[in-house]
Amino acid sequence: MINLKNDRMNVRFPEICNEYELNISFQRTLRIPDDGNDHFLPPSLGKFPLRHIEDFDLVDKEHLKKRGGLIMPMFQSDALWLSFNCRSKRSIDLPIAIKVATGKINAVSGLKWENGLDSEPQNYLVVPDQPWLDGFNVGRGTVRQFVAAPLGEGLTVEEQINANSDVGGIQFEFIPMKKEYFEKLKLEAQTEGSQEFHDMRMMSCSKMSIDEMGIGAGGSMRQEIYEDEHGIDAWDLDNTKRCFITLANAEQWLSITGEEPPMSPISSEEYTDAGLPWFDYFDEDKISIEGAEALSDIKSIKDIYKQKIKDLFGGGTSSQNQKVHDISPKKKGNISNGFW
Repeated sequence: MINLKNDRMNVRFPEICNEYELNISFQRTLRIPDDGNDHFLPPSLGKFPLRHIEDFDLVDKEHLKKRGGLIMPMFQSDALWLSFNCRSKRSIDLPIAIKVATGKINAVSGLKWENGLDSEPQNYLVVPDQPWLDGFNVGRGTVRQFVAAPLGEGLTVEEQINANSDVGGIQFEFIPMKKEYFEKLKLEAQTEGSQEFHDMRMMSCSKMSIDEMGIGAGGSMRQEIYEDEHGIDAWDLDNTKRCFITLANAEQWLSITGEEPPMSPISSEEYTDAGLPWFDYFDEDKISIEGAEALSDIKSIKDIYKQKIKDLFGGGTSSQNQKVHDISPKKKGNISNGFW
């Protein structure tokens, strides 16, 4: 089951492990510079708000409610990263395979959305091994940042792969580990011990039709997407959950929901000048997968739209040679699935 709690998607499979839950939040963050360098991980500047899409009058976009799921505001050029936070009273967390797509283009494999899991190339990530995802898998150990962009101008990744695409949003599918595999994993953990992960990147009305948003590619950063160490047969494909996140232009959020949208984040230059930290994360016990061949040639928003976008996106400040915190691991309410 998937519920919405405190602006987090709460995913549970109680028939496999009743004490376990996975919380997914959409973290507002700094837009890193698109300057040819691979940058460190930016921080969280707070969560984007999430609301049930069925609760609001979408005027001439009422058909979007058929997709179900949630709606979230983003300003054009806002950047985000996805946080996967596991909570369990047990010594070991229930592994869950997660497919992530933008505009129904898989962010890990770069291929069009299809049912099921693939290992060649791997089209999913696995939690709790993967604590977060900041962007599109363009190379081994490298991603291009998730950045909001309007549909219809060719700026989104989905439009680069399919020029006629108008899907937008962010899509998820959650596939739990089969119960028999999980029981075996628990027995192994009792003798080997387990590793616990904690999120450490945190810092402390008239009606109007919505303009849909999609996700384009921003600057490049260092991030590994880990290989599935359990094998594709470990996943229960008969017991999946999914959710569609519709992205609304934040300037229209007040008219849609009656709520003020979150302010657009400060610039990376202001953040760095204040002496605040960037982050580095590397797990030497995990194997990272190759970058997606289908995403190897995607262009960033800056590259596509250099002149027109110049004033809108600015240049940003590099995270190179700035204060960097190493956070690598140390040893030791129902949401509708919809139709899309």
